[in-house]
Amino acid sequence: MKAIALKPGTTDVHIKEVDEPNIEKPSQVKVKILEVGICGTDREEVSGGRADAPHGETELIIGHEMIGQIVETGSEVKNYKKGDNVVITVRRGCGECLPCTNDCYDMCETGNYTERGIKQRHGYETEFVIEEEKYLVKVPECIKHFAVLTEPTTVVEKAIDEASRIQMARLPIENDKKKWLKGKNVLIAGLGPIGLLGAMVLRLYDANVWGLDVVDPNSIRPRILSRMGGKYIKSSDVNLENFAKECPQLDMVLEAAGIAKLDFDLIKMLGTNGIYVLTGVPGEQKPLNVDGSSIMRQLVLKNQVILGSVNAGNQHFKDAITDLEAAHNKWPGLIESLITSKTPYQDFKKVMLEHSPEEIKAVIKWSE
Repeated sequence: MKAIALKPGTTDVHIKEVDEPNIEKPSQVKVKILEVGICGTDREEVSGGRADAPHGETELIIGHEMIGQIVETGSEVKNYKKGDNVVITVRRGCGECLPCTNDCYDMCETGNYTERGIKQRHGYETEFVIEEEKYLVKVPECIKHFAVLTEPTTVVEKAIDEASRIQMARLPIENDKKKWLKGKNVLIAGLGPIGLLGAMVLRLYDANVWGLDVVDPNSIRPRILSRMGGKYIKSSDVNLENFAKECPQLDMVLEAAGIAKLDFDLIKMLGTNGIYVLTGVPGEQKPLNVDGSSIMRQLVLKNQVILGSVNAGNQHFKDAITDLEAAHNKWPGLIESLITSKTPYQDFKKVMLEHSPEEIKAVIKWSE
């Protein structure tokens, strides 16, 4: 069968022939890959950045955002059957630390985890994969055509879930996440797929959302945000005094840009008792000069929290599916517009190695 493979640390990415996998354990399923999304991590990998092949191998099959269909199940598989549409989680635990031994792989303490398509475990840019039942989540037929967005949605599901839990513990007014988020003021920095999906989740929970980016207000990303009920701010037009008048209490900043200077600049916008959630991972950038004493004074005197969040757990995948379906019902046709191209795997280099300014999410098609 075909697969897109990379020699880590190089730009050598190509289609190769690999053996088609077979079920070896009764708890496994065989999944036909339908679509795989491309994100910044994939592009970093193929430009020679972070990626690790499985032990004893020199190449890594890339891809970690997927949707597939089960074609075969092992004898002990109970909750899935042939024909089910599924997504598969990304991270596998180290088997050593307390979080991983309790299936909280996204909170691994040792760093000895593996990740599909990223770190020491082959990914989903291929025709078939074998996986354990426990790492699957079922996809309703009604969102199959854009369920490849599930994995990026899990990033914000986890970030928003953790931020909400922290705030509900600190401010014991409400213990239901959806109720706590209602009416909260949230600024999202960066309207790529992560930022827009974050806006989707927050608007489903009736938070007030502002989205910050550099693009023209009439372009596709601000239009999507507007249809969800969010407000767009072009970063070059930001006026802190005017924003403070419109939003005197900013409860949360959800960072999805990965730009270090912007990240530090936005701290000053956070309100009293607010929480700042970082999901972007900056690449190599110039060193910054920041007013550390001012930032520290603000964090202390305003009881603020800064939280970093990466990867996601199994429950976040389930939450993502639930919210994607809810968004599909609330804004018919909108969420799938985040997918701006679907390209046959044979032509993967056209979208893997370059992208247009209008791109939001590019997808590689493997099968119908």
